[in-house]
This record gives sequence, structure tokens and C-alpha cells, in this order.
Amino acid sequence: MLKQIRNKWPILRISVILQIVLNTALILLAIILSVLLVKEIVYLISVSVFNPGIDIYYELLERIMVFFLYFEFIAMIVKYFQEEYHFPIRYFLYIGITAMIRLIIVYHENPVHTLLFSLAILVLIIGFYIMNSVTGRTGKY
Repeated sequence: MLKQIRNKWPILRISVILQIVLNTALILLAIILSVLLVKEIVYLISVSVFNPGIDIYYELLERIMVFFLYFEFIAMIVKYFQEEYHFPIRYFLYIGITAMIRLIIVYHENPVHTLLFSLAILVLIIGFYIMNSVTGRTGKY
């Protein structure tokens, strides 16, 4: 028994070290994303207060979508730590849907690209529906 534990010790030590590195990197990423989120809030407030007759609706809408992307990434990192070092797949789907909506808003000149982006959103939503129906039946989240 003691010999088996000694044989697994280097593997356990490596996994603990890598987990610490991963957690540190995610904390740094969360701090950076929080700073960028605050920067977007300041921009949105300054534009809405000082430029009430704004003519750049697409840029404003794009910045709002970027704000939600930052928000979703931060929420995903928080969930990672709350769910004991596990990334829920639904957050990746949320981020993918938001990113595709942003692409449609920003790059809407080409109808074929808009259709393809819309189909990508449909695939993500179908995947989300399938995931929720499977987890609903099994009782797992």
C-alpha cells in the first residue's frame, strides 16, 4: 500500500503544481477582464451622458456586446472556482452565441456571411437545448 502511494506521488505533485499555475493564470485573467469591464462601463456612461445624440449606433452596440463578452468570461471563471475546478459547457455556449451576435452586428454587409453566422447561432442553440434536455433527464448540471 505504501509503495503504491510512493509511486503516485510524483504524478500527484505535478497535478497540484499545474492546478496552482492554472488557478493563478485564471485569477490574473479575471483581474484583467474586470479592468476591461470597468473600462467599457466608463465608455458607455461617457457616451450616453456626453453624446446623447450619438450617430454611431453600431459602434455603441458593438461595445455593449463586448461588455457582455467580458461579463460572461468573468462569470465563467467564477463558476470554475465554485464548481471545484470545472468549466460548465453552457458558459462556452453563451459566449459563442454572444460572439456570433456581435459578428452579425459588426459585419453585416455580406448577406452570405450573415446567414452563416445565423446558422452558427442556430447550431449553438440546438447544442444548448440538447445539453439541457440530457442533463434534465440525468439530473446532472
